[in-house]
Amino acid sequence: MKKVLITGAAGFLGSHLCDRFIKEGYFVIGMDNLITGDMKNIEHLFPLENFKFYNHDVSNYVHIPGELDYILHFASPASPIDYLKMPIQTMKVGSLGTHNLLGLAKAKGARMLIASTSEVYGDPLVHPQPEDYWGNVNPIGPRGVYDEAKRFQEAITMAYHTFHGVEIRIVRIFNTYGPRMRVDDGRALPAFFAQAIRGEGITVFGDGSQTRSFCYVDDLVEGIYRLLHSDHTMPVNIGNPVEITISQLAEEIIELVGNPKAKVIYKDLPKDDPKVRQPNITLAKKVLDWEPKVTREEGLKITHDYFKTVVK
Repeated sequence: MKKVLITGAAGFLGSHLCDRFIKEGYFVIGMDNLITGDMKNIEHLFPLENFKFYNHDVSNYVHIPGELDYILHFASPASPIDYLKMPIQTMKVGSLGTHNLLGLAKAKGARMLIASTSEVYGDPLVHPQPEDYWGNVNPIGPRGVYDEAKRFQEAITMAYHTFHGVEIRIVRIFNTYGPRMRVDDGRALPAFFAQAIRGEGITVFGDGSQTRSFCYVDDLVEGIYRLLHSDHTMPVNIGNPVEITISQLAEEIIELVGNPKAKVIYKDLPKDDPKVRQPNITLAKKVLDWEPKVTREEGLKITHDYFKTVVK
């Protein structure tokens, strides 16, 4: 039985990855320090013989006994509300945490996949964003702690590959949504659902013309799974290229939820908030034979059913 370590295992994406690798017959070791993760996301896995969990901060030395085939590094605060509140932890998990795990991968002969992000492109001057675009990032702005942590993460991962021969994969994740998102994580989609269900004002920053591209979590997990098992060592964008304005998203969620009290209200745009975000997935189509399958209409319905059970 192949063994995989998944960091950030109790988080939104990490927990879905645990499910997928359990389904595929792997022995899964989940690791999380629970500063943003939730044990409820993985409690259904605890009775399984092929699942083990460590409550541990990967910014400290990481030890896993025995053989290890794969490492998926998904530990990090990932929403603005989290990394603005925890800037040092965000920088440490992207730097020290990645360094520790690359050392583990080297010692075990394991292949390591890192969760990078579309935020490495910053507020992009190229649209849509291909993998060979180097980005437009403000390193000392409020978002810099996350953006630069991920850019460093890519750099040190590539260095371990070129200098030590460690097998690496790099996924650049664009906006993803689905069940297990935190209600209070500060991102647009869970905020809109929570506000609409409660009948509150739907908070749109700026004039709402900024765009995002939302990928349903099952599609993202499929892309990550294919990338891990591919031969491609350079970064690959995984996301849904269907672009939508934030105002459009708000209106779609208001219509779906159907609460007449929910109305859009506008607030000032945060500093360095990207104006556009859309993945160019030509490379993913070519090397992974991957593209999203779940429409936004389908994905939002499933996500609405989830939020109805957790929004208070």
